[in-house]
Amino acid sequence: MKSEPYKFSIDDLAASPGQTTAWDGVRNYQARNFMWKQMRLGDQAFFYHSCCAEPGITGIAEISTPAYPDGTQFDPQSRYYDPKASQDSPRWFNVEITLKKKTRLLTIRELRQYPDLERMRVLQTGNRLSITPVDPDEWKFILQLLKV
Repeated sequence: MKSEPYKFSIDDLAASPGQTTAWDGVRNYQARNFMWKQMRLGDQAFFYHSCCAEPGITGIAEISTPAYPDGTQFDPQSRYYDPKASQDSPRWFNVEITLKKKTRLLTIRELRQYPDLERMRVLQTGNRLSITPVDPDEWKFILQLLKV
């Protein structure tokens, strides 16, 4: 799960009540579908800082609620408002995440050094999705790198 640290960082998550936040505002159908259809309560995710001097993994979060309609789509004052969405037919969903652990910064540059990770979606050229699946073998490999 990628976030620009100037908008919402791992430290912001750590400072949130209960170290939990709604992962709202996702407005890409593929990223929405990963969250809505694949993420389950108790799943874990890497928290990844993007669009910054040193992008990379900064922590591990846990999915703490199943997907539910993203309330920002219904709020005309929100930058994420969607006039085509309705309470009866929501278009956008979010989950809530809870911080499990802050980690050392595992930079994209370091991640790209390992052949075991060469197919990882977040490392693919042109990837702009804020949410991408992680293969179980990639997950285990990264946990070893992070020594967690």
